[in-house]
Amino acid sequence: MRAVIQRVTSASVRVAGEVVGKIGHGFLVLLGVMEGDTKAHAELMAAKTANLRIFCDENDKMNQSVLDIDGEILVVSQFTLCADVKKGNRPSFTPSAAPEDANRLYEYYMDCLKQNGVRTVEHGIFAADMEVSLVNDGPVTILFDTDIWHVKNA
Repeated sequence: MRAVIQRVTSASVRVAGEVVGKIGHGFLVLLGVMEGDTKAHAELMAAKTANLRIFCDENDKMNQSVLDIDGEILVVSQFTLCADVKKGNRPSFTPSAAPEDANRLYEYYMDCLKQNGVRTVEHGIFAADMEVSLVNDGPVTILFDTDIWHVKNA
């Protein structure tokens, strides 16, 4: 599972011209689900996301999590994060999970964010053509890939 996490002052996602998800201060998470990802990957990714300390404390140090600031999270599915670009110039998306598996784990990841204490979790529409708008705060952007952690498959 891969995620691009952006610290934002606001973010929204539109589908067919209609806003379907919108947040204020918090994270925009672009989430890619890989073939072979499990609930354990989603659980770990959600815990790491909720506890990621990239908001400034009273000493202007990045030492607070989205939980500490009572921030919000907007999650947008993005299978292109799973692209294999080793050969040629056209990405291969075969490392992406099958749509039904990806959607199930995308939904589960959002449930896990809530279980980790995130008050507001908004989202886009899985597999839709979406327009994402954001104001990146900093800018601060962090890449997560569950391949770097030892995940026990459940």
